[in-house]
Amino acid sequence: MKAKWIGSVLIGMLALGMVQPAAAEETKTIEDEIIYDVLVDRYFNKSIQNDYDVNAQDPADFSGGDFAGVVDQVLYVKEMGFTVLSIGPVFSSATYDGQQVLDYNEFERHFGTKEEFKTLLEEVHDQDIKVMVDVPTQNLSKDHTWAVENPEWFEENEDGTLALDTANSDVQEALIETFSKFVQEYEVDGLKLQNADQLDAGFIKDFSEAIKEIRNIYLINDVEMEPVEGLDAVVLPGAEEALRNSYKQFDQGSSDVPAVMEKSAGHLIRVDSLLGSRFTADIVAERGFPPTRWRLMATQLLTMPGIPIVQYGTETAMNGEALPESHQILNMAVDEELIDHITNLTTLRNSSAALRTGDTEVLHEEDGWLVYKRFNDEESWIVAINNTSSTQSVTLPADIIGSDKELQGLFESDRVRQEANGEYRISLERELAETYHVTDETGFNKAYIVALAVLYIVFMIFLWVVWRKGKQRKADEAAKNKE
Repeated sequence: MKAKWIGSVLIGMLALGMVQPAAAEETKTIEDEIIYDVLVDRYFNKSIQNDYDVNAQDPADFSGGDFAGVVDQVLYVKEMGFTVLSIGPVFSSATYDGQQVLDYNEFERHFGTKEEFKTLLEEVHDQDIKVMVDVPTQNLSKDHTWAVENPEWFEENEDGTLALDTANSDVQEALIETFSKFVQEYEVDGLKLQNADQLDAGFIKDFSEAIKEIRNIYLINDVEMEPVEGLDAVVLPGAEEALRNSYKQFDQGSSDVPAVMEKSAGHLIRVDSLLGSRFTADIVAERGFPPTRWRLMATQLLTMPGIPIVQYGTETAMNGEALPESHQILNMAVDEELIDHITNLTTLRNSSAALRTGDTEVLHEEDGWLVYKRFNDEESWIVAINNTSSTQSVTLPADIIGSDKELQGLFESDRVRQEANGEYRISLERELAETYHVTDETGFNKAYIVALAVLYIVFMIFLWVVWRKGKQRKADEAAKNKE
């Protein structure tokens, strides 16, 4: 990356300058979060005590990941800048992904004990990260503990799993009681209702009210659907497909992206999925280069309105066309360039209210050349993404940027100043993205020039002193030789 260290320093300085006071933490909402979505079994195997019949060679079997492994790698999540760690289902299950639940009142033995789960919560909270747990109800094991005594609560799916009838009042009562106790005992910060589009809307509302009476935690879903009362955010329909189609290869066009951004505020936005294929699979099918494609996509995802959900393995360009291939064990021994790029973007987003919840204005969109503005009353950003096969330029008028401003690029070290005609011209080479911070034009930095002058004078004095000492030493040696 061009002048990579300069960009990182600038981002760090901007982050320090835009850090909100501690009191602001009290008003944080889900729109201020960045969610990192993992599966415990596929993350990191720390403890061998719970490796019961583990077979890491079989992608459909348990691989050994556990609560202790999540704790061991929590700094990895922290350093990447994520604020919510979603760890999937944690209950006793017939499958590694935790969906085919056997018993809501027991933890999956491959993952660890209740004490280890509490340790996970404490350690993750110590890093100022929230913890979210999935609640499966529509793909349960046929051996679920409720199925024997209450078979009328269930409907059988085509694959032989069971789905709870959440329109049944007894089912509603059982689920609300079970998860109310869970939230009371364990300090989780959020619940994700799986397959929420298949749940009774009245149940979702009642479930939300009961849980939030205990503690005001986040409640979200995991599939594309329209908003429903009781959920703090839902996955925006159509966003994943539109973004994938726009960025899987260059020159794909970006005409669908502005429409997505127009609707994305307050919604969950994702481009990789744990439900099926990975975005990398789309890239490979188009004969694209995953690191470049992902850099552009990450810029889009982390600077647009909405609540980003980043699936584990995104930072390593994990591949996979279908389950369980798309649920690979996380490989952390990879090139860190994409990880660094994601980290820089999350650092900006966490530090900037404008990038999280500010207004959005699309300034230019043409055949994969996209430029938009994120702003509020305090700050403005210009995001430029050139997803084409040639260098692109755009001229922005002063009424968009302001007069006597400059655009400081953070990744490509580009600086754009106002031209004589009052306009600003942005140019980007092919397949690059840049995020510009709009600041007052600095002109010559007098303090910097003075510092250089002082440094020069000090250096010259140093040379003079060295020369004088050398001359004196030679004189002393000559006098000594005469004696």
